Amino acid sequence: MYQNLQNLYKRALDMRAPWIARWDAARRYAMPTADDDAATLYDATAMDASDNLAASIYTLMTPPESMWLQLVGESELSQNADYATSVLRAHLNDSNFYTTIHQCYMDMVILGTACLFMAESPIGASSAFNFTAIPMTDIAILPNAVFHTTSMSAREVMEKYPTWTPPANLRDAIKRDPQTPLKLVQSLVDTDFVAWLDVGGDIENNIVSTGTFETNPYIIFRWAVSSGELYGRGPVLRALPDIKTANKVVELVLKNATIAVSGIWMADDDGVINLQNINLTPGAIIPKAVGSSGLTPLTSGANFDVSQLVLRDLRERIRHTLLADRLGLLSEKEMTATEIMARNADMMRILGATYGRLIHELVRPLCDRGLQILSRRGLIEPIRLNGDAELKYIAPIAQMSALETVLGGEL
Repeated sequence: MYQNLQNLYKRALDMRAPWIARWDAARRYAMPTADDDAATLYDATAMDASDNLAASIYTLMTPPESMWLQLVGESELSQNADYATSVLRAHLNDSNFYTTIHQCYMDMVILGTACLFMAESPIGASSAFNFTAIPMTDIAILPNAVFHTTSMSAREVMEKYPTWTPPANLRDAIKRDPQTPLKLVQSLVDTDFVAWLDVGGDIENNIVSTGTFETNPYIIFRWAVSSGELYGRGPVLRALPDIKTANKVVELVLKNATIAVSGIWMADDDGVINLQNINLTPGAIIPKAVGSSGLTPLTSGANFDVSQLVLRDLRERIRHTLLADRLGLLSEKEMTATEIMARNADMMRILGATYGRLIHELVRPLCDRGLQILSRRGLIEPIRLNGDAELKYIAPIAQMSALETVLGGEL
């Protein structure tokens, strides 16, 4: 069993490996971290547009303090469904869901895939739920399997898992430095959970925890998926060639600007002009010998500058791919019913596929896990989606679709 688990883990890492470089490039240009060389980033179009898109998805899909989902039961179960809806929403509102989900939307927009970990809070906490946005570099997936790697110090491992015995090759290092980092791998295959320390050797000798989950706490959702792939492709990945080119164009424009300010000069080395002491700044007076030509600007060819045209085109394409030029159209002044219907139709055409995927990969698993935790705690009666109740999604993006249908029938 554990040998098969180890093989699955290696296979998951191999399938994730080609995506690491793509994610690093996308994050560097759209959401740079402290480790990135900010001095080599010259254009912020992608950063601004990706942030706006994540905020728009946040408002359209899961608006805070608003009713964006509802459970609808049959006549005899309607009261249970209504009560379960109110309890579920109350615990979501009291948890860190709304601060964490935006981080996941940023990952989805930039990387194409995001992972929201939904844990059960200790008894007595203000909410039964606790959420964590897990970086995709810590997650490797296969169909029906999730592998989550994290780092813990040896001291933490020994305190949390006192039954684990360090292998012989690590004992001296741990004794010398209890803060030695160790890699902890948590796997969930179907419903079986196994956690082990990846310190070499067989998994069986380094297992620290096992168990089962009734519902998957790893909620992984994607923007769009190509056939045969497990990881998603987001708008930033699609726009990455334009983003890189725009960054390079701005860099070259800035370099050209420094030349335009200071110029390129020639001077005869006549022993009078000391080239090392010349300071080419506005208002500077540069002495020259009588009869000497002094400094002479180096003339270039025809000054035909198309950089601004190229840069404008690149920025427009980046904003178009990241939907910056199409979202946010509803804040304008008065519109007729026909204009509203046309804009809603355009919005649903743009986000329709992503909306459907998020319902299936984010909203339903979130509700399933939330209801299971609440029922196990005795806060609500056990209730199953598509069994005891139906999930009715009523977020703004769903209402836009309904409004389009109504207006379409009236017009």
